[in-house]
Amino acid sequence: MPMLVALAMILVTTAAFALEPRPGWFVANSPKSYSVLLADLKAAVAAEKMGVVTEAGPTEAAAARGVTLPGNRVVGVFRPDFAIRALQASEAAMIEAPIRFYVTERPDGSSTLSYKTPSFVFAPYADEGGAELAAVATELDIIFAAIAARALQ
Repeated sequence: MPMLVALAMILVTTAAFALEPRPGWFVANSPKSYSVLLADLKAAVAAEKMGVVTEAGPTEAAAARGVTLPGNRVVGVFRPDFAIRALQASEAAMIEAPIRFYVTERPDGSSTLSYKTPSFVFAPYADEGGAELAAVATELDIIFAAIAARALQ
């Protein structure tokens, strides 16, 4: 059993992540380093008058355990007025807030910015949330696209 654990650690330690486009996702590679793209994303969120609500990533926690992972951070973004409107439209839809950006480090030192589009995230609640939830999702689609464009420039 210890040999399997050691092998798993080697595989995790040498893993290189590369996200591929998929339905409902925005995925863009950037020549920026992971740390620069992450900082630029946070600045773009503020510039578009949204807020960073959550942050999580295994890279630092893995390093504390002796495991090396590429840079990897999930950044939850939302704003109170959207939360109120989404909640009023669909109580269940609020489990999706905040909507998350994902910054990952590529093997060559560049990075990737990705996110599920808000309209994709809220689609399962369309029947319950109706036109108001659709309006929230459409507005957030525009804002998230602006944040991504600003962060990537």
